[in-house]
Formats: sequence, C-alpha cells, structure tokens
Amino acid sequence: MTATIALVDDDRNILTSVSIALQAEGFVTRVYSDGEVALKAFAENPPDLAVLDIKMPRMDGLELLRRLREKSRLPVIFLTSKDDELDEALGLAMGADDYIAKPFSQRLLIARIRAILRRAEPAQPGGEGSDDAPQPVLERGRLAMDPARHRVTWDGENVTLTVTEFLILETLASRPGIVKTRNQLMDAAYQDDIYVDDRTIDSHIKRLRRKFRQVDKQFDSIETLYGAGYRFADD
Repeated sequence: MTATIALVDDDRNILTSVSIALQAEGFVTRVYSDGEVALKAFAENPPDLAVLDIKMPRMDGLELLRRLREKSRLPVIFLTSKDDELDEALGLAMGADDYIAKPFSQRLLIARIRAILRRAEPAQPGGEGSDDAPQPVLERGRLAMDPARHRVTWDGENVTLTVTEFLILETLASRPGIVKTRNQLMDAAYQDDIYVDDRTIDSHIKRLRRKFRQVDKQFDSIETLYGAGYRFADD
C-alpha cells in the first residue's frame, strides 16, 4: 500500500519541492502551511508519517506534536533550523522519531522516511524470518513488550511509545544486564546507514524514563553506564 506523507511547513517553496520529490518516489503527499489546520486534518484522516517544521505561526511544530502525542503514535520527523539545538532536544523529548536540520538533502529526508515507515510496519505472517509465527511477547520482570501490536506495559499499565523509543527499549530489554553503546542503539533504531548524533539517543532515553515514571515513580530499570552506554537492569 502506498504511504501517505503529510508535510507541515509555512514555507511554500519547501512544501512544493519536497512534495514533488516524495511523489516521484511513489508517496502520496498532503501539504499544510498551518499547524491548526494540519491537526484537524490528521484527526479526520491520519497520514502514515508527518514531517513538521518547528517554526510556524499560530501553532508551531512543537505544540502540534504535543497535541498529536495526546492521542496518537503517528511517526514524526522534525525540520529544524541548523542552530536550533534546543528545539531539536525538545522535539525528541516530546516524542518525535527523528529530526533533520535545514538546509537538508531531500535524498536524506526520503531515506529517513523510508526507514521509519519500515520500522513502523507490523511483522507480516510468512515474511522473512517469521516462520509463519507471530513475534513472541518479550517479558522482563514487570515489563511486557508485544512487537506485533506495538504494545508496552509496566505492571499491566500501558506505556505509549514511539517507534524509535520501542526499538531502543526492545534492544536493551532483549539482553538485560548487557551494556549497549550509543552506536549499538543507533544501529537498532536507525537503519540504512543513517547517521544521528549521541544527543539523539540520550534524548530518547530521557523520554523513555519519563514515560515509565508516569506509571511508576520509582522506575529505574534503564541504567546509564557513564562512558559506556545504557543497559536494562538485570533483576
């Protein structure tokens, strides 16, 4: 099925050029120059992925993402100005899957979109490596992860994660007690030789901890090994 990509940016030139490039790659595109209009449209007919500019009038990209995350795990890529490190960190902390700094390569954006969409696809019976069996639920103490349903619980309470957060947590929880470097976590969450820096992984880890502490204030199962990486506590 052809994926639908929503582009939200108040720069008409970017909307036009990126839309043309995506359509040439076989995507269906919808364009919005206003965050409020986009939010209403997403509620009525959600796309498969959204590319959001941060700097917009009326409702900026950060507020749009905040409103989306109240009800949706829609994959989101942020477009940021080159020097807006604070905005990048805020966007990742609020649940964005990725960000790209302007000016950006359209080829890079398309590669990131394809990678995130592949990660968001549920496992298909009979697919490569599936042996016609669904992926088993991963259980680690109070944690349960169901990859087929993209469902995570802690002590039976749902924890809503983005695709990127899910993959990072799954990588850690699959081998509790084993330290995973930032590079290893990047490889798990960002495929196709896509480069992201350390700050991106750190921001996702902070967001994961915050989400679990909303259901358990004492949550401390994701441990930091300074200078080495992260691990899921071996209880």
